[in-house]
Amino acid sequence: MAGILSKDLPDIESILALNPRVKSHTALHSTAAKQAEKKHWKRNPEKGCNTCVKLENNFDDIKHTTLSERGALREALRCLKCADAPCQKSCPTNLDIKAFITSIANKNYYGAARAIFSDNPLGLTCGMVCPTSDLCVGGCNLYASEEGPINIGGLQQFATEVFSKMGIPQVRNPALPCQDQMPESYHSKIALIGCGPASVSCASFLARLGYDDITIFEKQKYIGGLSSAEIPQFRLPYEVVQFEVDLMKDLGVKTVCEKGLGQDGMTLLSLKEEGYKAVFVGIASELPQ
Repeated sequence: MAGILSKDLPDIESILALNPRVKSHTALHSTAAKQAEKKHWKRNPEKGCNTCVKLENNFDDIKHTTLSERGALREALRCLKCADAPCQKSCPTNLDIKAFITSIANKNYYGAARAIFSDNPLGLTCGMVCPTSDLCVGGCNLYASEEGPINIGGLQQFATEVFSKMGIPQVRNPALPCQDQMPESYHSKIALIGCGPASVSCASFLARLGYDDITIFEKQKYIGGLSSAEIPQFRLPYEVVQFEVDLMKDLGVKTVCEKGLGQDGMTLLSLKEEGYKAVFVGIASELPQ
């Protein structure tokens, strides 16, 4: 029996190949299609106006803390790794939830964070404020079990917070050609209006594709958009928003504050005259919906 066992060193390349692969661009799913799919897989009832709870002096929905490492490992090991993955089908960003939970269960926290940020550049923000009970957790096959559904939001927050403490910058995809060998269109000037979640996500995916002249214009003195202005600090600290913006800046994206449409004569026409070939308008509504 001893002669059958291999004494060779483990194939490190094959082991590294098990890590989640970073996607260069996001998957496109319409809102209507995702809402219909979410309703099909959701296990808990919809929250209607008749079931609304008066929230005056009621802060039960606040997540006071994230999972500890021991709690995260225990929660990740409960996951059934469902073949149909209803949690993923209920996620608006189509996050590969099964993959990052498997990485956490194997103590591969970097691989888990890599899988999350690959699909969603705002992975830490969503882990902290996303209404998971109406989305991925609502579709979990363990919803009716004694211990309840998997705490997907807590696992996502744990993995991304561990990654943020590693201090690892986001790097340009090494599979891409050198910048001076990229086609001319990839050097075109691109402007994004508003430094909120939409523009940060859009700029991150564009930079991952190889575009190297991207500028975000923000009319306020601070970045983050509604993530910084409307969500309270106890739910979403400003440091979290800054961390995700810094990841975007690692790819060469530039930000300009106190400059927006209508300020200092900046219009879509003036941007075109300045040589910008494409403009993404990520202006949010400051009024409650």
